Amino acid sequence: MTVTSIGTALGLAVLLSAPLAARAETLADALKSAYINSGLLDQNRALLRAADEDVAQAVGGLRPIIDWSTDVSHDFGRTRSFGVSRSTSSTSANLGVTASLLIYDFGRTNLIVEATKETVLATRQTLISIEQLVLLTGVNAYMNVIRNSEFVALRENNLRLLRQELQAAQDRFEVGEVTRTDVAQAEAAVASAQSGLAGAQGDLARAVEEFRSAIGRSPGALRSPTAMPDLSGDVQAAKSVAMRRHPDLLKAQHDVAAAELNIQAAAAAMKPSLSLTGQLGVSEELSGSDYTNSGSVGVELRGPIYQGGQLSSARRQAMAQRDAQRGALHLAGLQVTQDVGDAYANLRAARASREASREEVRAATVAFEGVREEAKLGARTTLDVLDAEQDLLDAKANLISANADVVIAAYSVLSSIGELTAKDLNLGVQTYDPNAYYDLVKDAPVDMSPQGKKLDRVLRAIGKN
Repeated sequence: MTVTSIGTALGLAVLLSAPLAARAETLADALKSAYINSGLLDQNRALLRAADEDVAQAVGGLRPIIDWSTDVSHDFGRTRSFGVSRSTSSTSANLGVTASLLIYDFGRTNLIVEATKETVLATRQTLISIEQLVLLTGVNAYMNVIRNSEFVALRENNLRLLRQELQAAQDRFEVGEVTRTDVAQAEAAVASAQSGLAGAQGDLARAVEEFRSAIGRSPGALRSPTAMPDLSGDVQAAKSVAMRRHPDLLKAQHDVAAAELNIQAAAAAMKPSLSLTGQLGVSEELSGSDYTNSGSVGVELRGPIYQGGQLSSARRQAMAQRDAQRGALHLAGLQVTQDVGDAYANLRAARASREASREEVRAATVAFEGVREEAKLGARTTLDVLDAEQDLLDAKANLISANADVVIAAYSVLSSIGELTAKDLNLGVQTYDPNAYYDLVKDAPVDMSPQGKKLDRVLRAIGKN
């Protein structure tokens, strides 16, 4: 082992085992940090705000549309009349304002508004699903640091004991109680333990990096969770809850609703629309004093006659997308129920493995102590002692993993049901309110309005964060 790796190992050991400077960090502390520092959550919150803006843009289709235009033109030419040629030249400036207001389009624009609202609701559920992923990743990272730090401590203790065994074997060899083979076996065990320790330290270093990525900072001294999630043992009841509230399933339901509205909007696009139009204009000849003011107000009725089959294709496409979303909803339901069943099965297996590992540790401890005493009396060889000690090491390692697996499996059950959120876990952190931004933009405010200025302040605050 190099000096650098030894220094790293000592640093990690101090970081994870010394309860000196501050209190031990809990799983709740880590999950708070994961929620606050997650770039993945920030990304999907921005995507939700983008979906909110789709509603504002659709609402804008129901508002008056006012445009202005201006141009300056220079006309020139040469004319010949009755044998006389003369040049003509004039420069004029034109300014116009046009306005239109949709009066009736068979509900197409309103349908588009409602479809975008359903998309917003679906995107909110995606954000909740991402939140569950972030928190479950945090649980895994937290428990993996604990698991691997305990592995390192176990390997260090094992190496210390094996070095004592080696020293004892060498002492006994000196007085002729054992052979050189016994000493070589002890030396091989020490070398193997050193290799195992190096591997455990590498696994711990990787777990620390995983923790930084998931939680947003380095781990302190971590406390093993003592309180477990309150889970019902009724798998069927859990499946029923998941079918009502799991975000993946709710997202699929909103996607189907949006697709249904898009079909109706595509059908309405094949019908005429009625609009109120108005126009004001002024034209002035810059090289003279002539000018013209004009204006008009009217009602415009327009509708498609033939557009090469595009509108019919758009409607069929909307129907196909609806059918695809229905299929996705069906698959989401199957996946949610399967995930709940799998999560409970994993939890039962992890609990059973933990109980078995506890019994294994007890039995292996008794066996090791007995073999060691028998070896002192000459009834057992050095290899027998080393084998018994290896069995005990493996049993303790299995118990460490089983303890971590039970915690991870319990939180995986919550995730499968849809209850692994900051609010459900009572993390005590300020949660993101998806309604706040939506309420500011749903009426499509313009920049100069009071609501638009308030929205601008919110955007600046978001940018600073």
